[in-house]
Amino acid sequence: MKKGRLEAFSDGVIAIIITIMVLEFKVPEHGRDLSALVPLAPFFLSYILSFIYVGIYWNNHHHMHYLVNSINGSTLWANLLLLFWLSLIPFGTEWMAANEFAPVPVAVYGFLLLMCGVAYQILAKILANHCGSNSELARALGRDWKGKLSTAIYLVAIVMALWSPMLACVLYAAVACIWFIPDTRIEKIIK
Repeated sequence: MKKGRLEAFSDGVIAIIITIMVLEFKVPEHGRDLSALVPLAPFFLSYILSFIYVGIYWNNHHHMHYLVNSINGSTLWANLLLLFWLSLIPFGTEWMAANEFAPVPVAVYGFLLLMCGVAYQILAKILANHCGSNSELARALGRDWKGKLSTAIYLVAIVMALWSPMLACVLYAAVACIWFIPDTRIEKIIK
């Protein structure tokens, strides 16, 4: 199968996810100065982190598919699994912000991030297997130290969220920093 429809569908779903997140912002009903925006700070901070995460997945999804010529049925299902977990990010973002970074919502948000990461790793493995062990994608993914490190940090942060939600959020942001620059393993092959 050709990959074009999968990429177009994924782009559309990701665009909707970002739209849903921004629509969660409620305009202050009272107040005409900047102080009226102060209660929105948790929503804005949550939105920034989630927007960056969704952007990272979109960017790396695009790069990964750049090295793929065709897909199979397993790829379609793995891609849907990734989109499923990504589609829950707006829920986690809103719940975390509405409860001002309370322990359980922060832990659930971390669980959603973990599942997005696991789903992405599954998709990458399926694509690499489909393309072959000597393919550019398989060579670029290599041992995937970033994926393994991210998974470990998420697990620590989820548990930590129950005692120190802010520290857990710092760890979530640290993982975003690890992935913020497009996957250099793939970038090197694209050039």
